[in-house]
Amino acid sequence: MNPLILDFDATLVDSHSEKEGAAPTYKRGFGFAPLLCYLDATGEALAAILRPGNAAAHNPADHVALLELALAQLPVTPDASAMLVRADSAGSTHAFVDALRDRGIEFSVGFRVREDVRLAICDLDESAWMEAMAQDMEVREEAQVAELTEAVDLSTWPVGTRMIVRRELPHPGATFNLFDPRGYRHQVFLCDSADPDIAYLEARQRGHARVEDHIRGAKDTGLRNLPFPAFSNNACWVELVLMAQDLMAFTQRLVLDGDMATAEPKRLRYGLLHVAGRITTTGRTATLHIQNEWPWARQLADAFERLRALSFLT
Repeated sequence: MNPLILDFDATLVDSHSEKEGAAPTYKRGFGFAPLLCYLDATGEALAAILRPGNAAAHNPADHVALLELALAQLPVTPDASAMLVRADSAGSTHAFVDALRDRGIEFSVGFRVREDVRLAICDLDESAWMEAMAQDMEVREEAQVAELTEAVDLSTWPVGTRMIVRRELPHPGATFNLFDPRGYRHQVFLCDSADPDIAYLEARQRGHARVEDHIRGAKDTGLRNLPFPAFSNNACWVELVLMAQDLMAFTQRLVLDGDMATAEPKRLRYGLLHVAGRITTTGRTATLHIQNEWPWARQLADAFERLRALSFLT
C-alpha cells in the first residue's frame, strides 16, 4: 500500500514595512520564513508555522511542532496508515528523524554533501551506478544513482538508515564548483526504506519538489503579502491562506477534470472563479447564465452538475 506522503519545506515572505517578528533573511531580504507541510497526493495544506525571517532552516523543534500540527489534520494515525515524511536537507536533523521513527513514520530527507560524503562518492566504482528513473518511471537521461550506506558512517542515525546519491549532468549555462567529478552534479538523501530499488527511492525523493508548486500556490493565494503589523494577526492570515488552498484542492478533486483539475490558483481564478455571469430567478429556480464564448464555460457547467450529484455522509 502506498504511504501518505507529507512534504515539509520553508519559504521566505518579504515584508515591505516594519512588522512584528520580521527579521533579515539569509537572502539579504527582510521578512518571515514560514515552515509549511502539504499532503502530496491531494495538494492539501496540512499546517504551517509562521517564523521570523532569521529562523534557522534546520530547526528541529519547528519541524517536530509542525509534524504534530499536520498529523492532527489527518483522519488516520501512523499506527493505522503507512506514512512518509519528505524534506530537503533542512529536515536531516537527528531530533526530527528520531521523532519520525518514534511515531512509526518513514523518512526521506536531503543531506548535505560534506567532505566524507564527497570522498565516498569519488571512491565509488563505476559499476555501482545504475540508471535513474523519472517521475513517470521511465529512464531519466544522463542521470544515475548509487548507494553510499556502507561507505559513510551512519551509526548515529536510526537503525536502517540508508544514504543514496544521484549524479546528473548540469543544465546548460550552470556554473561548476571544485567538487564536480567528471562534470556531474550530486544530490544525496537519507531514508529508512528497505526497498532494494534505489532508483525508485530516488525518484520518490525527487517528487518532494512538488511542494514548491504548492508553496507558490500559497503565495498566489495571499501568503506573498502579510497584511498586519501584529505577528499573531499575520499567523492567523497564514491559516486563512491554507484554508483557501484546501478549498481549492477539494474543488479540483471533487468536481473538476482536465487541465483545471491540476491548475494553479491564478489560472483557476481567471478561468472559473472570477468568470462573469448573470443570475436570474424564475419559478423559484435560480439560473446562472455564462457567456457561451467563454473557453471554460462548459467545464464550469459540468462542475456544477458534479457538485449537485455529490452526496456527503454526516
